[in-house]
Amino acid sequence: MTGFSDRRLERAWEAIEAAVFDRPSSGDLFNPYRDRVDGMDREDAVEIRRANLRAYLAAYGRAPELFLLAEAPGPWGCRFSGVPITAEAQLLDSTFPLAGKRSSLAAEPHTEYSAAIFWRLLASSFPHFLVWNAVPLHPHRPGEPLTIRTPRTSEIREFESLVGTLVAILEPRRTVAVGRKAEQTLARLDVPCTYVRHPSQGGAKRFAEGVHAALRDIGIEPM
Repeated sequence: MTGFSDRRLERAWEAIEAAVFDRPSSGDLFNPYRDRVDGMDREDAVEIRRANLRAYLAAYGRAPELFLLAEAPGPWGCRFSGVPITAEAQLLDSTFPLAGKRSSLAAEPHTEYSAAIFWRLLASSFPHFLVWNAVPLHPHRPGEPLTIRTPRTSEIREFESLVGTLVAILEPRRTVAVGRKAEQTLARLDVPCTYVRHPSQGGAKRFAEGVHAALRDIGIEPM
């Protein structure tokens, strides 16, 4: 099993495991770390996604100084990869800074537009940042498992304490909220943060400007 070189990252994994892995899916909120869908997911999809997430956290030599909070998994990215704002196709790319396995039964590994933009802008700055989702489960429309909807306030609040725990464990020097839902979550937790637009839907430039400024503030010059 993938090990951790920094106890803080191991503690973060333990916090996620305790808060997320046993939470059952509902009709419009899917837990990719507990459940699978026949005809869509491999038999061992849950184990793959958990292993991918663990490998993601273990890829850091030490806890990074920049923490990014996004909103929730999309249907083509974290839903199948298990890694926030990351598609399974990226984990199979030898040039990508992270490695993992695919969990889907699709003819080709899934790709995601947001994940492609996110890593195009930030891959050169890895491992100086870590990204997590305010809601780690995939919110979708009822009966449409490969759609995305805005998470409800109740869903965000359900995992709010986990976000607070992760920030307390990792002790980042800077925290960035990717989107308004993330900003509101951090505000309720009294965690100072910088708001940036989500990189998709025309926000790539402002996203890059905001995150690169945060990196410079902690002494990292983006490539």
